[in-house]
Amino acid sequence: MTGPAIILVEPQLGQNIGAAARVMLNFGLTDLRLVAPRDGWPSAEAETLSAGAFAAGVRASIFGRTVDALADLAHVHAATARPRGFEKPVLGPMASAAALQRAGGTGTGVLFGGESSGLSNEDVSLAGTILTFPVNPAFSSLNLAMAVGVFAQAWGEVSLGTPPAFPPPKPPASREELAGMFGHFEAELERAGYFYPPEKTPVMIRNLRAAFIRADWTSQEVRTFRGAVKALARGRGKSRAGQDGR
Repeated sequence: MTGPAIILVEPQLGQNIGAAARVMLNFGLTDLRLVAPRDGWPSAEAETLSAGAFAAGVRASIFGRTVDALADLAHVHAATARPRGFEKPVLGPMASAAALQRAGGTGTGVLFGGESSGLSNEDVSLAGTILTFPVNPAFSSLNLAMAVGVFAQAWGEVSLGTPPAFPPPKPPASREELAGMFGHFEAELERAGYFYPPEKTPVMIRNLRAAFIRADWTSQEVRTFRGAVKALARGRGKSRAGQDGR
């Protein structure tokens, strides 16, 4: 797989590193670069939260400085929610992912800051573009792994294409099948004494049928429902036979 490198600058929690690796691999990203992780590397917590992503393809590289982590990259976007006063293009996640794909994917990267304070101005100055998310301005702080996940999903959408289609829904039941179900159900309701008083029977039937029609039943659902009605009727018959026997 190819794609932008994900660079985490001074990440604090191994759990966030692992969760970031997991969501990266979900969407086809494998190049994870860690700049001065607070708790060192390797990390048992990261391995646990990665759900096997490191063994399955995510490669983690360690760097002492941000500039070293970016040395081989030609196009870098810096993720930040705060205006920095830089004269740089500002893109949302989809536009950022599309721009990096047009740049070739490899040789590109996205910078994410640590949990406590995000990216420094010095880090942002190393990027050519600012990446920001359309978050609630009154509550804009994203968890590190979640921020990586937002970009990773956008990358997956522009690079992996549309998700695989689910099987098409089964065709709706015919009016003949519905009529048979109505007749079956209403006959059992009649035997159970549901329609009372008798003069309201037509209105009650219309209401029941209207509700069934709105449900847009499939043929399989009609057969299942009629089987359930049959089982209930058979159970009621056995109960009565037992009472008569006593």
